[in-house]
Amino acid sequence: MHQDISTDRTYRHVVVMTAALFLSYLTVAMSLPAVPVRVVRDLGLGNAWAGLVVGIAFLSTILTRGYAGAYADRLGGKVAMQRGLLVYSAAALICGRLVLGLGESIAMVGMISWAIGLMGPARSGAVISLVGIGMYGAFAAGGPLGLLLLDRIGFESLMAVSMALPLLGLAVIQALPAVEPQAGHREPFWRIIGKIWRPGAAVALQGVGFAGLGAFFSLYFLSRGWPFAGLGLTFFGVGFVLMRLICGHLPDRFGGRNVALAALAAEACGQALLWIAPNPYLALVGALLTGLGCSLVFPSMGSEVVKQVPAHQRGTAMGGFAAFQDLAYGATGPIVGILADCTGYDSVFLVGGVCAVIGLAAVNSIGRHPNAA
Repeated sequence: MHQDISTDRTYRHVVVMTAALFLSYLTVAMSLPAVPVRVVRDLGLGNAWAGLVVGIAFLSTILTRGYAGAYADRLGGKVAMQRGLLVYSAAALICGRLVLGLGESIAMVGMISWAIGLMGPARSGAVISLVGIGMYGAFAAGGPLGLLLLDRIGFESLMAVSMALPLLGLAVIQALPAVEPQAGHREPFWRIIGKIWRPGAAVALQGVGFAGLGAFFSLYFLSRGWPFAGLGLTFFGVGFVLMRLICGHLPDRFGGRNVALAALAAEACGQALLWIAPNPYLALVGALLTGLGCSLVFPSMGSEVVKQVPAHQRGTAMGGFAAFQDLAYGATGPIVGILADCTGYDSVFLVGGVCAVIGLAAVNSIGRHPNAA
């Protein structure tokens, strides 16, 4: 009975962390649809510039994931998350997209390391699912909220709101118990990457669909004169969070490979529906289906990564693993932005669907190489 009570208490701690991550990630989510609109509509720049402005934050996370993981391993996940939230707030204060990426990197990797330390590696899939609930729940709420605030109070005031939210998240986690960092031989970052590149490739290919949707869904709707331009991330986020709430335990129960195969197939269908949608209603269904599919790829592959590394390098491994997804997020915006200029916004979702199908092959290769997750 004591073990059950302890487990319940630990789970509640991780839920509180998730709430703090939700509050702080609104800083990212509110700016994601607002920044492209400001760049294209207010500043008169092209879609490639809009994609670059969105993608530059993800580039920053790519460059700092190794640092963030080693930082969490060395000082502990709680300290990393706390300092990451402070960087979030500073990024909003100066409207610095590169700094925003650094804050996201340290805070997210710190939380994953901290939460897995509390709950144990056997529940790593559930932990990563909760992290995603916080992040993409923020996307669901932050998409329309960011556009609303941009319209009502202006871009500068939107950034002021974004500065306050991570500080609130910092207060929420202040009293939670820390997990002491563990000692041990630390392998070089690139050697760890060599162990986890297959699941990393799968999450990178999955990430193309979300990145294209996040950067260009609003502009896609506006170009066709459709209503509900601000609801793309909402429908994506609702599907994403519902799937994690209902099925977040499945990677721990059935294995990451099996769950990821089904998830990528669903994402491919959602992207295809967005590509051919004749009206906004079917396009929103496509966004929902994309969210349902994207939801379980990261925790499924993350649960496989955790099995491959010792506890004292778990943060480094998860940082490297997340960098694969960041690479997709950072590269997709400017690349598909150029494509959208040439062939229209619908082609963005064709690319996302093709990448999801290629991702199926990447996940299937993990089954053929069980010792090289």
